[in-house]
Amino acid sequence: MIRWIKIKQYERGFLYRDDVFQRVLRPGRHWVIDPLFRVRVVRASVRETFIESSDLDVIVRTGALGDEARVLDLGEDQRALVWVDGRFVSVLGRGLWAVWTAFRTVEVEVVETRQSRFEHNALAAILNSPTAARFLEEVSVDAGWIGLVMVDGKLSETLGAGRYAFWRDVAKSRVLPVDLREQAIDVSGQEIMTADKVTLRMNAVVTYRVVDAVKAATTVESYEQSLYREAQLALRAVVGSRELDTLLSDKDDVATELEGVVRERATSLGLEVEGLGIRDIILPGEMKTLLNRVTEARKAAEANLVTRREETAAIRSQANTARIFESNAALMRLRELEVLEKVAETSNLTVVLGENGLTDRVVKLL
Repeated sequence: MIRWIKIKQYERGFLYRDDVFQRVLRPGRHWVIDPLFRVRVVRASVRETFIESSDLDVIVRTGALGDEARVLDLGEDQRALVWVDGRFVSVLGRGLWAVWTAFRTVEVEVVETRQSRFEHNALAAILNSPTAARFLEEVSVDAGWIGLVMVDGKLSETLGAGRYAFWRDVAKSRVLPVDLREQAIDVSGQEIMTADKVTLRMNAVVTYRVVDAVKAATTVESYEQSLYREAQLALRAVVGSRELDTLLSDKDDVATELEGVVRERATSLGLEVEGLGIRDIILPGEMKTLLNRVTEARKAAEANLVTRREETAAIRSQANTARIFESNAALMRLRELEVLEKVAETSNLTVVLGENGLTDRVVKLL
């Protein structure tokens, strides 16, 4: 009829009689009168962080836990952060909770969730907890990027590089990442007909950066596709208004005009065009052969013209020299001596000179 129950130092006993909670048994020996075996004791370890019981509300209401537990009754817009011995343990959602404080130092921080973004000085430790993923959604923004926070479809704020967290069940939140670094778009394989009906293929490249992230993310569905489409249309418009020869000779002017057209449209998208260049102009095979022939003929004509110019200049120089010699006999004589000196370097000769020069004398080669 009399039972004794031993509760260890790290235990507490929840005493029930006829399945109705009566009291909490502390460490030690306890005598219980139970003739009809209607008493049962549920042991709970204070080494655990939380009190797990289906009758927690009844136990809390009696006040039997005393100062050995911290009771939390969290509302719809409240969450609790639990720290045990200086280490983060768990995030608690709405409802009734009880945390053992008998053997450990327990700190509980109750936070409001009216704002969708959760901010805390120890955010990294909280996000690394296994329980955080149930209540918090982690978002990381890399260097060179920004994040546009959309809450229930409306722009809320802009985030720089870093690590952030949002409450899952407070509002519908999402972060749109926007790259602020310089980027490039290849506009390749564009088949375009010039003004003189020559079909060619062109490849261009557009370099740009985002300067207004809000406008770039909210004006169009995809600013990359929009910029690609604008560059494609501008390329067709500018190239289609020029003949092939003009296009080939003034590629830089074409690129400058293209950049001006694309830059104006990019500004309305929140973008800044850094540059636009024509990378390749690919002609059909027969057109390549024809242009090669034209180029070859042009170069041959230029070479022939240069040759004739040089011959004309040489003849004109010889004529000028002859006139000088004709008017100056002494200079003519010196010139004859120079010629003889050069001949003497490679031959053995005897020269007989008189008054009338070499033309009237005998030159005997030995």
